[in-house]
Amino acid sequence: MDIALVEFMEGQLKQTTSTFHRYMYSQISWESRMFGLIGPRGVGKSTMILQYVKEHWDKRQMLYVTADHLYFSSHTLAETVEEFVKEGGEQIFIDEIHKYENWSRELKQIYDSHPDLKVGFTGSSVLDIYKGFSDLSRRAPIFTMQGLSFREFLLLFHGLQTPAYSLDEILDHQVKIEAINHPLPFFKEYLQRGYYPFAADSDLDIRLRQVINQTMEVDIPQYANMNASTSRKLKKLLAVIARSVPFKPVMDSLATVIGVSRNVLPDYFIYMEQAGMIGQLRDDTGGIRGIGKVDKVYLDNTNLAYLLGREATDIGNIRETFFYNQMRVTTDVISSRISDFEIDGKTFEVGGKGKGKKQLTDAAEGYVVKDDIEFGTGNIIPLWAFGLTY
Repeated sequence: MDIALVEFMEGQLKQTTSTFHRYMYSQISWESRMFGLIGPRGVGKSTMILQYVKEHWDKRQMLYVTADHLYFSSHTLAETVEEFVKEGGEQIFIDEIHKYENWSRELKQIYDSHPDLKVGFTGSSVLDIYKGFSDLSRRAPIFTMQGLSFREFLLLFHGLQTPAYSLDEILDHQVKIEAINHPLPFFKEYLQRGYYPFAADSDLDIRLRQVINQTMEVDIPQYANMNASTSRKLKKLLAVIARSVPFKPVMDSLATVIGVSRNVLPDYFIYMEQAGMIGQLRDDTGGIRGIGKVDKVYLDNTNLAYLLGREATDIGNIRETFFYNQMRVTTDVISSRISDFEIDGKTFEVGGKGKGKKQLTDAAEGYVVKDDIEFGTGNIIPLWAFGLTY
């Protein structure tokens, strides 16, 4: 292999530690002939791939490359893989695949030409991966990774280990964090700065703004063929959502505020959702996940909400954002006709310590999810417990 690629891989591996694995590490089909790992910018996809390479490259001949490496300005992926296989290569990982032109076509060629080679690829831009996914869907399972759960945050930044709990275990009050007696201080820290693996950086706000700017100014416009003025309108739309408690889209008035046709707004929302900037809570009219009418729109996670909301950040919105953000990873969450959320026929009302049960009167099975409490009883469940599901 080209020495530049080998040296690049070795340099990346030296900077990679394996003391902490994201939840997706044990779920990926590493032995698949081909798989894809996608998700929002900054959630740790590249690090996880490098961890696997570092832990297994003494057992098989492996190569890690990034698709935006200068090497690929004069070489194709297909040529590189061909050379790698001739030298005995067994498994290759291609990072940032969306930055390589015609990536989907070449991956299909690689898959069909090298039946004994194992291929993994990642993409920071969810949008471009989805654009080419239809061509690969029969060949490669696609895994989607979200940011840190509260459970992962406790382990990564505080060394506090706790198992993942199912929703039924949470509702049955089986949740325990053995190492600490008072989880609320840790929980408040997580809400403000614990969703991204780079949360410990002193320049966290700068890093977060870079994620937002790259997503809104580069990823979405490139995917949707937008111009610079449309990119600014997207950021204006994000700001409107950030100030809401939470945002309930009224397309006509919103179109006037943003200065666009109401007909394009649904597409804008979908782009932003797929890119990891917002979450859209839908009702049950569609019958299956992701098809129903959008009832509420949240920022994707509480870190973004605090960053963009600043002094106007509404704690009620933060609580709902956290619940939806964490529970959507392992369950199908829809809006409730009588309260905040519904999961598998169970109704959830989210609020502060003084939250009552009035809205659950007509619920077949209802729960009050309260912030600012350490433990629950009966159908009262502490909010922080819902951050331990993955």
